[in-house]
Amino acid sequence: MFDLLLTNANVATMDGEEPFGLVADGAIGITDGKIAWIGPSAAAREDQAGEVRDLGGQVVTPGLVDPHTHIVYGEEGLDDFEVLSQGGGRWDLEPAGAGIWAMAKRTRALSEEALYAASRRRMSRLVANGVTTVESKSGAGLDRDTELRQMRVSRALGEDLPVTVVSTYLGAHGLPPEEFGGRRDDYVTFMCEEVLPEAARQGVVDHVDGFCDANGYSHGQIGRLFDRARSFGLPVKLHADQYTDFGAGGVVAKHRGLSADHLEYASRATVEAMAEAGTVATLLPGAHLTFHETRKPPVDLFRELGVPMALATNSNPVSSPTVSPASQMHLACYLFRLTPEEALRGFTVNGARALGLSDEAGRIAPGRAADLAAWDTEDPRGIAYRIGGSDCTLVVKDGVVVHEMRPLGTLA
Repeated sequence: MFDLLLTNANVATMDGEEPFGLVADGAIGITDGKIAWIGPSAAAREDQAGEVRDLGGQVVTPGLVDPHTHIVYGEEGLDDFEVLSQGGGRWDLEPAGAGIWAMAKRTRALSEEALYAASRRRMSRLVANGVTTVESKSGAGLDRDTELRQMRVSRALGEDLPVTVVSTYLGAHGLPPEEFGGRRDDYVTFMCEEVLPEAARQGVVDHVDGFCDANGYSHGQIGRLFDRARSFGLPVKLHADQYTDFGAGGVVAKHRGLSADHLEYASRATVEAMAEAGTVATLLPGAHLTFHETRKPPVDLFRELGVPMALATNSNPVSSPTVSPASQMHLACYLFRLTPEEALRGFTVNGARALGLSDEAGRIAPGRAADLAAWDTEDPRGIAYRIGGSDCTLVVKDGVVVHEMRPLGTLA
């Protein structure tokens, strides 16, 4: 007996050797929040299901995994938008009163309740766009109290909404000039000795991240932070080689990190180190677009050396104000020359791997959690095809329908 039976669907399981792991004209039976059966619609026993939904030939994928977001913040970055849309780059933001420090000052001013309310709206829209697992970073406070507040909000969102949330400490996102201007080593000590231990004590941190580049934190500084993270049993990841070939991907690989993210300037030596360590390359086309970057991540090297490629929205108010994974799949295909299947793998199989969740998310298979998304297309390539991405019509989390797009004509 199935609690829910989805029929007449093109099921992109992302499992097996067929392209997309496709089960054409397939059906999925769900029991007790788990996938109990996958097979042809003709073999589905509708009389043995509590609820049957005919999807009319739509594609069903695993619930999407968004492995890199900064979704917990307050006000939108309209000053950032004006600077970047008029041709400015990353280094033009701070002089114009925008950028990470401006975001930190805005976020510091918010109560926990206000921060939660603003972030809940964005997270709900992310779920409505097919996401059932998401990473949520701090890094919009660069102090003790705001960073902890962000991580508590991330934890609360995962408890209150139908989405699995991985909370990441990103205190090493920038350097707060008022408290630690010119004293980066002292700020690293502050993170290691004051913020991270308290986050671990409160139980609000799952991963630790940082920004390693010529204009960010050095190899040694990130090494100190990562050593402290690992003393608490926390996996690590890194904003790496986004602006220069800094060997940052090799730093996170040395620490057996889950992922190196951005990577526009990553060298062969860096990619080789990542391949040896099993570190995922997480690509972020939104920031690549808004920063007018011309150097592309070395996708051919990732393919050659077998480095898995994840994709993420990088949802944030400065460089990637989006909650649409499908739109980022579209950008990845055009900007980075990923194939549509690679793009979907980036938000499923490889997105899960970038969060250390390969056994829990990213595939449709019997015994796994019934986290699913249905799309307004009959071909899996159609998810990334449209500018802006295909519409997500149905989201299932742990076997329960948590979002359904209303048909035209039903809007008030």
